[in-house]
Amino acid sequence: MEATNHQFHELFDQLGLPSSEAEIREFISVHRPLPGDVKITEAPFWTEQQSRLLKELLLQDADWAEVVDQLNVALH
Repeated sequence: MEATNHQFHELFDQLGLPSSEAEIREFISVHRPLPGDVKITEAPFWTEQQSRLLKELLLQDADWAEVVDQLNVALH
């Protein structure tokens, strides 16, 4: 089975967020820096559904976990 490399815009689509490059940059700019002790899945700006989706992606799908980790780094 081949690994799939997901992109930020695909993650933002999954989260129901605007996903153009400019919109992603704006989202990160507005929401960073996330305090170091706050997990990406527990950030206060996510809806309950978005937080749940991020947790599921990290736990169940290594392909998605990589891009979630990249977002985590960008926000911290």
